[in-house]
Formats: sequence, C-alpha cells, structure tokens
Amino acid sequence: MTERWLGTGKRKTSVARIILSKGTGKIEVNGRDLRNYFVRDTSILILKQPLALTQNEKSFDITVNVKGGGLTGQADAIKHAITRALLVYNNGLRSTLKKAGFITRDSREVERKKPGRPKARKRFQFSKR
Repeated sequence: MTERWLGTGKRKTSVARIILSKGTGKIEVNGRDLRNYFVRDTSILILKQPLALTQNEKSFDITVNVKGGGLTGQADAIKHAITRALLVYNNGLRSTLKKAGFITRDSREVERKKPGRPKARKRFQFSKR
C-alpha cells in the first residue's frame, strides 16, 4: 500500500479534505480534473503555492474533497489543507511555509446583517427633513 498523508483546510465556509500521495503531480478535485473544476487560473495558482514554494509540484498526486462556499474560498481551503498535509509529510518544511503565511488559517468570516440596516454596516440614507 502506498503511503498517504491527510490534511484538512478551511476558509470562510469552505472545508477541504485532501489525500497527499507520491505521484506525478496530478490533482483531482471532487472527482474532476483541476482545470475542469477551477475556471480561473488565479485559483489554480493560489492552491499550488505551497507545492511551488517547497519544490514539490511534480512529487505528489492530490485527491481533494471540498464543499461549501465559492470557488475562491475553496481554493484557499485547499491551499491550507495542502500546507497541513505537507507538514505531516515533512515537518522540516514548517519554517518555509510559516514565513509565507500558509500555516495560519484565514479566520475572516462574513459579518452578520443587523436589524434595521440594509447590509451588515450600511445604513439607509439619512434625511434631515
């Protein structure tokens, strides 16, 4: 049986679970090819950042299961999951990934809408008279 490393990443309401295994650099997202799932090149670039930084782009095959949120949030969640799986694979990469800021989860969430307002902070137009 081949060796596998697992990672879970989150961003906004997206949750990504990945399986990292030795291979040729093939990435599959929800049973589809990476290019078929993500239409924007920037999303693909974002999720490959930890692999490019550690020179492991062609070293691993990655199977991704991602749900929730939009495509940008999902790409960031996958990036976080890949980072965590790389740390399980080799903890020596920690300082490199830490400097780039990939280990920290981006905890920004959408602010709730308040009553009596059209959005979270926006107010209706004020009329003096």
